[in-house]
Amino acid sequence: MAKSRSFLATARADVPASIVVALVALPLCLGVAVASGAPPFAGMIAGIVGGLVVGFLSKSPLSVAGPAAGLTVIVFEAIERLPSFQVFLLAVTLAGVLQLAFSFTRAGVLAEFVPSSVITGMLAAIGLILILKQVPHAVGYDGDFEGSFEYASRAGGNTFTDLWTSVSNDIAPGAVLIGGVSLAFLFWWDHAKPKQGPLRLLPGPLVVVVIGVVGNMLLGALRPEWQLAGAHLVQVPVAGSASEFVGQFRLPDFSAIGMGAVWTTAITLAIVASLESLLSVKAVDELDPRRRTTDKNWELMAQGGGNIVSGLLGGLPVTSVIVRSSANVDAGAESKLSTMLHATWLLISVALIPVVLNQIPLAALAAVLIATGYKLCKPKLFTERYKQGWSQFIPFIVTILAILRTDLLIGILVGLVVGFVFVVARNFRPALTFACDDEDCLIRARRNLYFIHKYELQKSLAKVPDGANLLIDLSSTSYVDLDNVDIINAFIKGADFRGISVIVRGDIAERTAPLINAPSTGVRYA
Repeated sequence: MAKSRSFLATARADVPASIVVALVALPLCLGVAVASGAPPFAGMIAGIVGGLVVGFLSKSPLSVAGPAAGLTVIVFEAIERLPSFQVFLLAVTLAGVLQLAFSFTRAGVLAEFVPSSVITGMLAAIGLILILKQVPHAVGYDGDFEGSFEYASRAGGNTFTDLWTSVSNDIAPGAVLIGGVSLAFLFWWDHAKPKQGPLRLLPGPLVVVVIGVVGNMLLGALRPEWQLAGAHLVQVPVAGSASEFVGQFRLPDFSAIGMGAVWTTAITLAIVASLESLLSVKAVDELDPRRRTTDKNWELMAQGGGNIVSGLLGGLPVTSVIVRSSANVDAGAESKLSTMLHATWLLISVALIPVVLNQIPLAALAAVLIATGYKLCKPKLFTERYKQGWSQFIPFIVTILAILRTDLLIGILVGLVVGFVFVVARNFRPALTFACDDEDCLIRARRNLYFIHKYELQKSLAKVPDGANLLIDLSSTSYVDLDNVDIINAFIKGADFRGISVIVRGDIAERTAPLINAPSTGVRYA
């Protein structure tokens, strides 16, 4: 009962946000499906399942799931390799089952080891990619599919060559006009939207869609040669009857369950989809104004359930996707009601009004995505990371450049490697303090001692003169690597022969005392 009241309490914010997310999701679902070599309707099924099933099961209040651009290459190759699309659907279903197994083994904890500099770098990179990839659509060049995040484009170029081609050669005046007016309205609306009254609930992207549809109709009447048609418009599959609509859903071919290629595809999809989902959910938690934290193991269970249902209905694999999720956050959503409603609008729209959807210019939707991208990579984000120091700024920048030059997952892996290099470098800073006053010497550990501190410990112990009184202070540590314990043991064993008295201080010394067990009568624990 409490949940229902919570949903009703947030509905005022979630309903408008869900409309925005639906408008963003529509071309992305279709574009990812076409790029994957799958029926366009398979992308719509994945978007609807991602919202309804994953949205219902997930504990993330703001994350949105659906077909992901990061899986297009894997999906395309799998569809080409497997005997039929129905066999591929079996692999999607099995991938969902494997994700449930990942959840039970608590693999979701891996997301917590990703540095925040890499997460914010991922968000900024996605923002830049949205701008770079959507500008061509905004001016009427549709050489690459909607939702592409890869550096290389399907048209044979790359992100930057497509951008140059679009603005230098293939400009469609009608697209430029609609896209420019739409983008100007969105930036104006962000500042002019009233704080009180019913207009505060009006989603700017919905107005942009109206601008696009009406504007294109006016162009048809006033300047027919500028009117957009065909590939410049949304292209939702139109069913001629209810039975034809239902016929677009497909079942997996379970007779192929013994094929090795099916299991190879399932394992690959499960691993990649899980990684992308965990990273996206982690990023959405960073964007959440209320800083709520999502249970990552539960999220794997929700994603697994979504892929099982998507595969059984004829859809593409689903993951948590950052573009739709960030649009959800930006639109002011407060709970997962927005995620579930966006899928409801998609289902109603493709079932009842696909002809109306097919009147929406891609240039108008490109303006929505460009505005979303700008909010993810504002200049302020770069200055904030720079002020935090090189250990934060360099992994942040490297992650951005790597994602721009490769793709999402490879770029994140590169960012992780650079981030971990800085972590290791920080641990190479002096961890020990050495001081001597006549015969009294001190070696103090400032923090935990790991194997990388062996040389520093040996160097400090070598400075202790014969006949000294040595205090080894481990009171600031909670862990001492056994390699370092061996070094201390070896020193203590030789201390009697050099007339050195050794005192080991700290709770860690008491816990490791059975290991520091040299027979020296000069050893004490304090």
